[in-house]
Amino acid sequence: TLFQIFDAFKSRLHDSNSKVNRVALETMHKMIPLLKDNLSPVINMLIPAVVDNNLNSKNPGIYTAATNVIQALCQHLDNYLLLQPFCTKARFLNGKAKQDMTEKLA
Repeated sequence: TLFQIFDAFKSRLHDSNSKVNRVALETMHKMIPLLKDNLSPVINMLIPAVVDNNLNSKNPGIYTAATNVIQALCQHLDNYLLLQPFCTKARFLNGKAKQDMTEKLA
């Protein structure tokens, strides 16, 4: 099922190897337009996996890939699906990640 796939995939979004992490984010970016609102069952697992660490990454490739994923989510998913997870992340993040999530909410 979709949940099992993304449960396994989310660990790649936190991988300590920056190349694996970046490729996972880039792959996620490509999958979003294909899956669109079908991602709704996994969105509460997916957004923290994308946002945590990646939006505050000092690695420009990882940061760019993470912002691209967030942008793709905003373009291809119903905003209603994104509201609660984005609010939660904006509330508990700090630094650049908090600013980025707050801007997306606005």
